[in-house]
Amino acid sequence: MAKHLVLVAGNIGSGKTSLTERIGARLGWRTAFESVVDNPYLPDFYAEMSKWSFHLQVFFLGHRAEQHLVMASDPRSAIIDRSIYEDAFIFARALHDMGNISERDYQTYQKTFQMIVKSLPAPALLVYLHCPVNTLIERIRQRGRSMESGIAPEYLKRLESYYEEWMQSFDLCPVLTISTDDLDFVHKPKHLDLVVRRIQEKLTGKEEMVFND
Repeated sequence: MAKHLVLVAGNIGSGKTSLTERIGARLGWRTAFESVVDNPYLPDFYAEMSKWSFHLQVFFLGHRAEQHLVMASDPRSAIIDRSIYEDAFIFARALHDMGNISERDYQTYQKTFQMIVKSLPAPALLVYLHCPVNTLIERIRQRGRSMESGIAPEYLKRLESYYEEWMQSFDLCPVLTISTDDLDFVHKPKHLDLVVRRIQEKLTGKEEMVFND
C-alpha cells in the first residue's frame, strides 16, 4: 500500500492505544502514542487543574504537532494514538467549559492551535472509536490507572457530546467510525481482522461496508 497517515480518535477507554499497537504490528506501520510518563505537567494538573490546565494543553499541542510532522514525513505508513485536533475540540474545550481554563487563555490557545494546524499535512484517515459511557467506565476501572480513578461518568458524557459535535464538522479527511462496545481486537483475532480490513478498504477507496461483529 502507499504511504498513509492514520489517526485514531475516541473517548477515554475506547481502545485507541490497543488498536494503534495492533495495527502497527499487523501492518508494519510506525506508531506514536500520547505522552504520559514523560509529561512534566500531568502531576501538577491532577493536583490543581485550574492552575495547570492551560500549561498542560500547550504542552500537548506542541507534543502532538511534533508527532504529526514526524509521522507524516516518514516514508513508512504511520498510525497515531489520539489526534492533535482532539486537544482543541474536545479536551481544551472541556477544561474551558468546566472553568479550568480562563476565557483569555482559551482564546490564546485556540489562536495558537489554528496557526499550528494550518502547517500540518492532512491525514489520510481518521478512525473514530465510539463506545457507550457505561462500557468506558468499566474499562477504566479494569485497567486501574491511579490518575484515572477520579474520572466521573458525567465527564465522559461531556466528552462524548463534544466528540459527536466534532464528527459532524470534521472534513480534513475520510472518517471511519467503529463501535467498540462489543469489539475485542485484543483477544479475538477475528475482530482485529475486521478492523484491519475496514481500514484498508477505506484507504483504498473501496465501497464502505456495514461493520458487523
